[in-house]
Amino acid sequence: MAILVIAEHDNQSLKAATLNTITAARKAGDSVDVLVAGSGCAAAAAEAAKVAGVARVRVADAPHYEQQLAENVAALVVANASGYTHIFASATTFGKNMLPRVAALLDVGQISEVVAVESPDTFVRPIYAGNALATVKSSDAVKVVTVRGTAFEPAATEGGSAAVETLGAGPDLGLSKLVGRELTKSARPELGAAKVIVSGGRGLGSGENYHQLLEPLADKLGAALGASRAAVDAGYVPNDYQVGQTGKIVAPQLYIAIGISGAIQHLAGMKDSKVIVAINKDPEAPIFQVADYGLVADLFEAVPELTAALG
Repeated sequence: MAILVIAEHDNQSLKAATLNTITAARKAGDSVDVLVAGSGCAAAAAEAAKVAGVARVRVADAPHYEQQLAENVAALVVANASGYTHIFASATTFGKNMLPRVAALLDVGQISEVVAVESPDTFVRPIYAGNALATVKSSDAVKVVTVRGTAFEPAATEGGSAAVETLGAGPDLGLSKLVGRELTKSARPELGAAKVIVSGGRGLGSGENYHQLLEPLADKLGAALGASRAAVDAGYVPNDYQVGQTGKIVAPQLYIAIGISGAIQHLAGMKDSKVIVAINKDPEAPIFQVADYGLVADLFEAVPELTAALG
C-alpha cells in the first residue's frame, strides 16, 4: 500500500498535526510518502525526511504554493495521485479545506476525522458529535482520509532518512488569493498542541472577568487558554479560542473547564483529555458527567483560591 501524506507547514517547519497524520498513515500501509508544497520550503522538506517511517519526501517548490491555497495544492495532489492507494491529511482547517477538493477531483468519497485505522480499507470515525463511533469500509480505489490528530501519537521527528525528490509544480489556477491573515500573538502554547488548557465559559459573565480570572491561572500552569462557543459568541474572546465541535478538537493532559455547562458540542471537542477538572456552581451541569474531578462552587471564589494555592 503506497500512501501519500500532505504535509501542513509554514515553509520552515512541519505543523504538529502532520506528525500525527503520518502515524495514522503508517497503520494503513507500509510505504508512506510526504508531499511538501510550498515556496522556499527546503527546511520543511528536510524536517519531513527525518521523520521515522517516511519513505520519500516529494517537494513542489513554487511561488504560488507559498500560502498553500487549497485549489492549487489539490490540483497538484491529483496530478501526482497515480500509484497511491491512500491520500491522508490532518483534519485541521488546512486539511478540511483542501482534501475534499482532492476527493471530488478523483470522484471518490472522503472519510473524515478518522480516529482509528482498522485495516487498509476500514476506518473508525466519530458521528453524532462524538457520541457514537462509526466503522467505515471503503471500496474506492483511492482512500481519501482526514485524520483527527488527537487520536494518534505523533511520529518521531528523528530516526528517518527519507529520500527527497523534486516534483514539478503545477500551474497557478488563479482561483483564489490570500488577501490577509490576522494571527493572534501569544506567549502561551498553541491551543491545539497544549498539554494543559484552561477554558472558560459563559459563567464568567464578561470578557474582563475571563481575562482577570483565567490568565493568572493559565500563567501559573503554563497553559493555553480556551473557551466554549457561548463565551466566544458573547464576545469574551476571539473565535480561535473556541474548543468544541465547531472549534478546535483538543486532548491535553489536563483540561480545566471553568464556568462551562458542558453542551454536547463542547464535550465533543475535549472529552478525550486525559484529566478533566470542572468548576461550576450548578451540580447538574453536564460537564460533571465527563469530569474526573468536579468542584461545585462559585468560580469567582474558587479560581482565585486555586491560583493562589499554586504559589
